[in-house]
Amino acid sequence: MKSLTIAALLLGPSLFATSLPLCAQTYTCAPAKNGAVALNGTSTYSATTAGFDLHSTPQSAAGFCSSDKPFFLSIPVAEGNYRVTVELGSPADSVTTVRAEARRLMLEKVATTAGKTTTRTFDVSVRTPQIGSDEKTQVKLKPREVGNADWDHKLTLEFNGLRPGFRSVRIELIPNPASEPVIYLAGDSTVVDQDVEPWTAWGQILPRFLAPGIVVSNQAESGETVRSFGGEKRFEKIFSTIKPGDYLFLQFGHNDQKPDSKVSLDLYQELLTQAIARTRAAGATPVLVTSMLRRNFLPDGTVKDTMAGYPDRMRQIAKEQNVTLIDLNAMSRTLWEALGPEGTKKAFMHYEANSFPGQTEAILDDTHFNGYGAYLLAECIGRGMREANLPLTRFLIDPNKNFDPKHPDDPATFSLPFTPIPPKDGDVTKVPQI
Repeated sequence: MKSLTIAALLLGPSLFATSLPLCAQTYTCAPAKNGAVALNGTSTYSATTAGFDLHSTPQSAAGFCSSDKPFFLSIPVAEGNYRVTVELGSPADSVTTVRAEARRLMLEKVATTAGKTTTRTFDVSVRTPQIGSDEKTQVKLKPREVGNADWDHKLTLEFNGLRPGFRSVRIELIPNPASEPVIYLAGDSTVVDQDVEPWTAWGQILPRFLAPGIVVSNQAESGETVRSFGGEKRFEKIFSTIKPGDYLFLQFGHNDQKPDSKVSLDLYQELLTQAIARTRAAGATPVLVTSMLRRNFLPDGTVKDTMAGYPDRMRQIAKEQNVTLIDLNAMSRTLWEALGPEGTKKAFMHYEANSFPGQTEAILDDTHFNGYGAYLLAECIGRGMREANLPLTRFLIDPNKNFDPKHPDDPATFSLPFTPIPPKDGDVTKVPQI
């Protein structure tokens, strides 16, 4: 099979559309054969060359690239949806977690014994701010998004865990993009790909529960209302690429209720109804997701509803428009009450001062989640897909099958390796989340 050159990757979607179903590119830490590109400890990413990125340098030995620290591989690519096949392994026993772009969880704790490999495949969405062919028409990015791995011209993979490593990485555009569904996510900071630890949202965990054959395009952003999502051309970006067979998951409410970004319930209904109509006109399926509850307990141990009627209005819209509803709001109530006032601190952003480098103040946030909380909510989304009998449930993998929010995963047994990307200003408490 003919190899795909970096020059071809940079020439854009028109070339990809004709060449990639026929060819792909493999990057290998072993001696290169059959057009593969050889990597070693000195291979450094540039705008025209695949290599190791973000100041990380693994060792190259015995045909593996591996390290006792997390490391990143970046590949310059055009916007599109890619199939990635990784041959994981290391000269030593290893447990490798793989994330893509801005901390999207793709593979969790894949174990290999010394010198052995195992192969895994997943699908990744890569996008840029440009909408269509006009370079002047772009998503209005917020300062925190500029330079973010979700909006650049490269595919970035993070290898993390216990002596993480790989022998090879193979990328190709989705072999049959017309028949592979995309789940587009539109929402706020509880959905977005959070790029700085320990902030995490359910949208970036969801790919971990999906098999190859479907791809998640998480276009949620912090601070968004259903109105601002349109004003910043984020809906326009989604509708420029959405196709028949795709899905659009819509979760808004947390910011729509705030005085400084207020969207009335009637306007909320109007704008969501418009998004539903546009989705259906494109031949895609809209799915409404009610906003999860905040961590706000009453004296009797039940959770107080602070969502100001937005989940109820979304339930009404779903009924009137005959739209699938995933009631994350109701599932989160069950979940938080099962964990209780103390247990939920392990799911939300509750950390004493100096828990992380540069964190000079305590974090006491009852709206946003760490990895554990986001993981639980992603499991709830999977449960909601099954309960709604959505056709895409065939892509859900077994670990999510029997999740019950009445019996959440034990936080004492949960862990994910931390991504070593520091916040831009050096203080994790100042990452904008609203």
